[in-house]
Amino acid sequence: MNQRSLGDWLAYLEQLHPSAIDMGLARSQQVLERLRLGVLAPQVVTVTGTNGKGSTCAFVASLLRAQGLKVGVYSSPHLLRYNERVLIDGHEASDEQLCEAFAAIEAARGDVSLTYFEMGTLAAFWLFKQSALDAVVLEVGLGGRLDAVNLVDADVSLVTSIGVDHADYLGDTRESVAFEKAGIFRQGKPALCGDLDPPQPLLDKVGELACPFFLRGRDFDLASTDSHWQWRGTAGDGASIELRDLPLLDLPMENAALALQAFLLLGLPWNEQQVRQALLDARITGRLDRRVVQFAGKPVELLLDVGHNPHAAEYLARRLAARPPRGRRLAVFGLLADKDLQGVLAPLHALVDDWAVAPLDTPRSRPAAELAQALTNLGATVKSHPGVDAALDAQCAQATADDQILLFGSFFCVGEALAWLERQAPMNGVDGSAG
Repeated sequence: MNQRSLGDWLAYLEQLHPSAIDMGLARSQQVLERLRLGVLAPQVVTVTGTNGKGSTCAFVASLLRAQGLKVGVYSSPHLLRYNERVLIDGHEASDEQLCEAFAAIEAARGDVSLTYFEMGTLAAFWLFKQSALDAVVLEVGLGGRLDAVNLVDADVSLVTSIGVDHADYLGDTRESVAFEKAGIFRQGKPALCGDLDPPQPLLDKVGELACPFFLRGRDFDLASTDSHWQWRGTAGDGASIELRDLPLLDLPMENAALALQAFLLLGLPWNEQQVRQALLDARITGRLDRRVVQFAGKPVELLLDVGHNPHAAEYLARRLAARPPRGRRLAVFGLLADKDLQGVLAPLHALVDDWAVAPLDTPRSRPAAELAQALTNLGATVKSHPGVDAALDAQCAQATADDQILLFGSFFCVGEALAWLERQAPMNGVDGSAG
């Protein structure tokens, strides 16, 4: 009987392989084949992209579950608990389930060295295989072609957006990134792209594999007003499908449009009322995530977002500009050292009245002094703090009921904020997305 706790397992996994990231599928493939994990469910949807993977997965899973299907979702990273990475029928995998899965992978790997992410991915696959699922939704961790998620063949493959991020691994051009992300496409299987201008390497891969290709702006699209949005898509037989007067969503509607097109191609019953409700039901922690808490006897509004690259920052800026607070907007900001600081700040600095910056609890953190200097150079009002907790305390102390506190910049930053929130007194039932 395995006696390791989940914490023990995660600590063990962190030292199992000499490097945290080791691109390639050969090692994981050996273990996958030993455990016969190549087929996880009758329907597999794989999602990659520079931004929008999490919300797209949430929309796809919600649409599938609205059909009464039993759905598994694998995503990364987590914010508070590792269990968040593996959802089975809408519920996080338990510590006991994860420990059992890690033990199964450990027993099967023999002398094959696996990274933390590879062990976690195979463990998720093992749990999905045990759970007799109808469908699984897999979020790529990094890139696509050489990511462990790509060990499993997808029935439908989605690319949300293409921008430069993780340049050390994916290259520093949109073309190199597109090549890596197109690696999830499969021969003759539908390939979808939510980027309006996909680079040529992605189009070349579509042609090479003879994939039925569905491109936003051509085969599916959306349009919105101040009060509603509408969608059109293309069924597998070429028929055009439309949804009109949809209520505005809190999560990005571009990603909802992509998820709708994917769902349409899976050949499941199309019940318009079910589809509408499934879109409204989709939720994801840390993306335009609004919380109201009691701080020192007063209500304080927080908006949490994991936007940490220029593309995500530009989207966040558009949403913030459309929904200004009644009072001031105060920010808490932390960023990893390998992210484009200037590119993240450029669209956002003018939308914030006061900044609090802090280092993150990871060796990869960018120093607060660098964040403060960059903001000072932009003419911003900024103070440095020793940690995210202290920065949140300071901004909440000065906030009024009309102010909004924006916390963003990294999964680490939002994770620390969620832990801070658990120690506060939440308002009754006020917890959701910003819209």
